[in-house]
Amino acid sequence: MLTLLCAFTRLYQIGKRAVVTWDESHFGKFGAYYVNRTFYHDVHPPLAKMLIGLSEFLSGHNGTFGFKGSYPSYVNYKFMRQFTAMFGIGLAPLAYLTCHQLNMQRQACVLAALFVILDNCLCVMSRFVLLDEPLLFFTAASLCSVAGLQNSWNRAFSQVWWRWLLLTGVSLGLVASCKWVGFLTIALVGIYTMGELFTMYTCRFDIGSAARHFVARVVCLIAVPLVIYAACFKIHFMVLNRSGPGDSRMSPAFQASLKGSPLGSQPFTVAYSSQITLRSMHTGSGLLHSHAHRFPEGSRQQQITCYGHSDSNNDWIITRPRGEGYNRTDDPPSFVRHGDIVNLMHRKTKSMLHAHRKFPAPVTARDFEVTAYGQLGWKDKNNDWRIEVVSERSIATNNELHAITTQFNLRHVATNCLLSAAAVKLPGWGFGQTEVSCSRHNAPGSAASLWVVEKHVNSQLPKNNLRAMIKRSFVRDFVELNLAMARSNNALIPDRDKYNHLESDAWTWPFLIYPMRMLGSWKEGDIKYYEVGNPILWWSSTFCCALLPVQLLLYLARKQHKRPAKWAPGEALHYWNGAKLLWGGWLLHYLPFFLFSRVLYIHHYLPALYFALLLLAFEIDYFCQRILSGRMQNAVTTAWALTALAVFCWFAPLTFGYSGPIEQLKHRQWLPSWNLYTDRFAT
Repeated sequence: MLTLLCAFTRLYQIGKRAVVTWDESHFGKFGAYYVNRTFYHDVHPPLAKMLIGLSEFLSGHNGTFGFKGSYPSYVNYKFMRQFTAMFGIGLAPLAYLTCHQLNMQRQACVLAALFVILDNCLCVMSRFVLLDEPLLFFTAASLCSVAGLQNSWNRAFSQVWWRWLLLTGVSLGLVASCKWVGFLTIALVGIYTMGELFTMYTCRFDIGSAARHFVARVVCLIAVPLVIYAACFKIHFMVLNRSGPGDSRMSPAFQASLKGSPLGSQPFTVAYSSQITLRSMHTGSGLLHSHAHRFPEGSRQQQITCYGHSDSNNDWIITRPRGEGYNRTDDPPSFVRHGDIVNLMHRKTKSMLHAHRKFPAPVTARDFEVTAYGQLGWKDKNNDWRIEVVSERSIATNNELHAITTQFNLRHVATNCLLSAAAVKLPGWGFGQTEVSCSRHNAPGSAASLWVVEKHVNSQLPKNNLRAMIKRSFVRDFVELNLAMARSNNALIPDRDKYNHLESDAWTWPFLIYPMRMLGSWKEGDIKYYEVGNPILWWSSTFCCALLPVQLLLYLARKQHKRPAKWAPGEALHYWNGAKLLWGGWLLHYLPFFLFSRVLYIHHYLPALYFALLLLAFEIDYFCQRILSGRMQNAVTTAWALTALAVFCWFAPLTFGYSGPIEQLKHRQWLPSWNLYTDRFAT
């Protein structure tokens, strides 16, 4: 019955708004990339998006809809939303099973499931094509599994114990593969596991038994999640084998390996007089770049920077010193090799890549300044650079310089420093581009000093199929993509000057101070959804989360004064086992957001809310058992359930979609900070 009730709340009028809503514009589009197999970039791991892609494939979507505006007739958006809603429906039985494993009374288990079902925020977020419901489902599955593992503590190495241990590991791998906040769930289980092992140590388990426990946990709780996490990326790479909008976030070698990439068809071996673009291998640096603007201080010569986008100012001509043999077409091409001394001429301004001892770099003062100075043919030793090949990612075994696959240093001959770009940003006069310097401190293998030829143009050379020459490595691609995700995540910094009705600070979430409008238009006739939780459940669960530490302090104080609370046999252990998982889960899924500098929204609180709702039911069960009779316990439980139901129904129009004038719901604005009727950010 609980599952059916949850299904009703999640599926009722799920297709009412036939318009792309909230982040469906992002995640629906990402799902479509899996259908047409084009590579994209996002800040989240791929599992939840692959599930969305599966829903689109099963619904018959051909991958052509861009997820903007109204859904066309050929996109079965109802099925896609229903598919995602199944993860939200699964929260109710998982909540019941978790509480059962925590040895709560049956009516308390039912109450916990009802709290999950009757929270308006959990409900409305499950009704759209979003990542939050798979994340919540696997978070709940992890909690249920670790609760079952805890409940089978006295049956170590039995079949049921192994089942719970393996399910915990699988769930952790899946939750981490949806969003990185899933690693907070891993932290919870990790702390619980360390507590278990410490208990074994204090109980003086024999070494053999302790070793078996340790190995079992390493395999199931570390190796299994890691394999699942890596497997999701492996599938991600296998499916997305065509060039797409996310190419530029990856290395040139990865880009060239994708079908349809322009980098995959170009001359392989670099010759003198070739036009090339050079990419720094340091994450976030970009392509070697110059423009007519000059440094405001130092030499005041033409600026050299790194720029992250395609631009004609990224083009360079590689020549011998003083331009010997430049543009001669009567001789066979001469290829650039390891150890060659070369000059690099900026194609648009005809200036030479130049470094000198006299002036420090504008930001990294310990390095030398790099500029564009002089002309082709000048006898200036400060224009000379030595090619030093560091690694080769192709089947080639010679020491020649190759497009895409050769990583190399450019060593300045006169000063013995390395051309470097370490993602250090220049001030306004440098247009926020990356500083390029000549470093005497970087090691030859340092990413900041490694370069690769990304584009190679030479009319005298045939184009080669580089896809057949590149040596791909899953581990390298896996690490590279995760670093790119981290970099993009760190770039999601809120602009306080443009703070709007979507964003909110973490301290406001437990108190439901700033619910969120899920669409920009709030006019009569628009179907409006409001991401507001059930206030009674949010405020009560927040009170319980604040109450638990007070309870523990009072218990310790009474014990210190030799007036311990009266517990039935095993009751104290039962209470602690449940409280540490639920309260610890809430704390670990909430407090880290105070450390995050990225943009935050109220639905980031939902994993913590799940733990808080179960803790609320846990505390109600605890106090009922200690101070009330059986009949009164049922009465209190029923009262809580009916109250939650009444408040859910009160806000249901905004959960299921409201198209009337918002003035009619003005009385549902319980706090003046809510923007249900009036927008606090409206100008």
